[in-house]
Amino acid sequence: MNVVLRQALIICAKDLRMELRSREVVLAMAYFGILVVLIFSFAFPVFSGAVSREQVVAGILWISITFAGTLGLQRAFEREREGDCIRALLLSPVPRPSIFLGKVFGMLLFMGVLEAVVLPAIFLFFNVSLPLDGFLVLALTIALGTVGYAVVGTLFAASLLRARSKDILLTIMLFPIILPVLMAGVKATSLILLPDGSQAELWVWVKVLATFDIIFTIVSLWIFEILVLD
Repeated sequence: MNVVLRQALIICAKDLRMELRSREVVLAMAYFGILVVLIFSFAFPVFSGAVSREQVVAGILWISITFAGTLGLQRAFEREREGDCIRALLLSPVPRPSIFLGKVFGMLLFMGVLEAVVLPAIFLFFNVSLPLDGFLVLALTIALGTVGYAVVGTLFAASLLRARSKDILLTIMLFPIILPVLMAGVKATSLILLPDGSQAELWVWVKVLATFDIIFTIVSLWIFEILVLD
C-alpha cells in the first residue's frame, strides 16, 4: 500500500509541476467559478421569492464547483493522450491504482484552489456569515463532496481517453452519476447556512457523502485498469 501511495504522489507531483508551468487548468477553473458566482449574484433577486436565501446560496456554491471542475476533468488526461503517452505510463512498472490515485490527488489539489477562490466570493457577494464551527462543518461537507466528484470524474475521464467527443460525453456521463453528491452537498450546505437548520438531518447528508466516497473509490480502483486498457 505504501508503494501505491508513493507512486501516486509522484504522478500527482508531475501533474502539479506541469500545471505550475502552464497555469492553464487552475486559472480557467477559477475564472469560470467566479464568473458563475457573479452571474448568479445579479440573478439572486429572481430566486429569493421562491426559496430561502440559504438554499439559493447552497445551490450556487455547488453549481460553481461542479461546472468549473468539469473544465479540469476535461484536461485531466490530456497530456497523457498526446503522443499516446498513456501507453508508456501503463507499460511502466507503476501500479495501475497509483495512476488513478495520482490523477485523483491532482484533481483534488486543483479543486481545492478553485474552492478557495469560489467560497470567499460566495461569502462576499451574498453577504453570508458563519461561526467557526459552522465553517468547519461546511469545509468538511465540501471536502467530502469534492472527493466523490474527483473520483468519479477521473474514472470517466480515463475511460473516455481515446473518444473523439470526450468532452461532451464526459458531461453526459458524469452528472447523472454524481447527482447524489450534488443533492447531498446542497442539502447539507443549506442546513449549515440556515440559523435553525436541523443538526440531525445535516449529519445524515454528511454520512451520505462519506458513504458515496467510500463506495465509488473502491469501485473505481477495481475497474480503472479494465476501462483504460479497453
